[in-house]
Amino acid sequence: MKTTTLNALAEPNRLQIIELLREGPLTVGEIADRLHLRQPQASKHLKVLSEADLVEVRADANRRIYRLRAEPFMEMDAWLHTFRSIWEDRFDRLSDYLNQLKKSDYP
Repeated sequence: MKTTTLNALAEPNRLQIIELLREGPLTVGEIADRLHLRQPQASKHLKVLSEADLVEVRADANRRIYRLRAEPFMEMDAWLHTFRSIWEDRFDRLSDYLNQLKKSDYP
């Protein structure tokens, strides 16, 4: 996973754009309207997301339609999976420990 992905998602407006695009492709104007941004602001955020390969754009006459790219999110999920495994192991050990305490005469 690239650090540009995390940097792009760290900005609240860009994260909100990603959330909107989960529902399906949108134009810059639709994104700006839904997030109460000016269109140049929305375009700036979309450029960052595009440079991070999180979104792709398709031209339709004078409109630009953005949609999510699945690959970066699949990479992020794979990266996060390594942490899930570590935490699941730790929670399993904690559960075992707590069960041992219950079985003992621990006050």
